[in-house]
Amino acid sequence: MTQPPWHADPLTWGHGPRVFETFLEPTCPFSVRAFGKLDDLLAHAGPDRITIKIRLQSQPWHMYSGVIVRCIIAASTLPTGKAAAKSVMAAVAAHREEFEFAHHAGGPNMDATPNDIIARIERYSGIELAPAFAIPDLDREIKFHCKYARQNGIHVSPTFMIDGLVHPNISSGDSVADWSAHLLKD
Repeated sequence: MTQPPWHADPLTWGHGPRVFETFLEPTCPFSVRAFGKLDDLLAHAGPDRITIKIRLQSQPWHMYSGVIVRCIIAASTLPTGKAAAKSVMAAVAAHREEFEFAHHAGGPNMDATPNDIIARIERYSGIELAPAFAIPDLDREIKFHCKYARQNGIHVSPTFMIDGLVHPNISSGDSVADWSAHLLKD
């Protein structure tokens, strides 16, 4: 039996000429802070002036990072595509502590299984993920995110690129106005 074809919706918003790429790990507190500013940035700078692309940057010290990244990619294959993926990211961000280990090595999540993590994300996001999570070759999209980051010399999150160039002077702690100024200068 052949598997039905699937498509991962790109995590892209806006359609402007300046491209702001954010490399985020869903449970990293600094990535969560950056993620929370993206809608405001798009509204502030204008969707006709900028394009925002979320790149997922799984990191092994965030112990369930791989499972959560796969959930986000799985959500992007659903009928609502990137909106579902964004809802999953928002649910994880809103409940970040429930998807993280205490000091990266302990706490209640020591007893959690990947199925527990998926169920928790489904409960918080209201999106059924388990069937899409099980897509056999979903890892090809996950590998794309990983390879793309490595090809651009990105190893940690959050990292920001504008028009294909890494900008180490941009931080998750910067204001939306500061981000907009970086994007719209020139």
